[in-house]
Amino acid sequence: MISEHRIRRSVRFYETDAAGIVHFSWFNRYMEEAEHALWRAAGMSIAGAADRNVGWPRVAAAFEFKRPLKFEDEFEIWIRITAIKEKSITYGCMLIKDDVLMASGSMTIACAEKLPDGTIKSRPIPDDIAAMFAVAKALEPDA
Repeated sequence: MISEHRIRRSVRFYETDAAGIVHFSWFNRYMEEAEHALWRAAGMSIAGAADRNVGWPRVAAAFEFKRPLKFEDEFEIWIRITAIKEKSITYGCMLIKDDVLMASGSMTIACAEKLPDGTIKSRPIPDDIAAMFAVAKALEPDA
């Protein structure tokens, strides 16, 4: 079972705005990159669940910005599972540069299936997927 994961990356030029700092829209993308890495570390692909008519729409996402990230800054994305419910998973995320918290956020995904009429309905997380994940202990930067 896996409950947290970290990835390292750097800011690319196209992720910045006219002021030279990361545009706010990229923070959710960073969190999603870490989420996909977490699923891969658990031996799965979040997209692979589509083979079983299971999808993972985002039902909530938020970020709080502490300090700006700039072009070519190297940073880590720390993601952890903060809650697992019957039909949803919630993540906590921190972006850390040089042991300094740059931003923190959260995202909740719901387990859903597409019905024959094209509508989407929430459903319980399949047992084999739920068994791969656990709620993490508090995740704090080393500094």
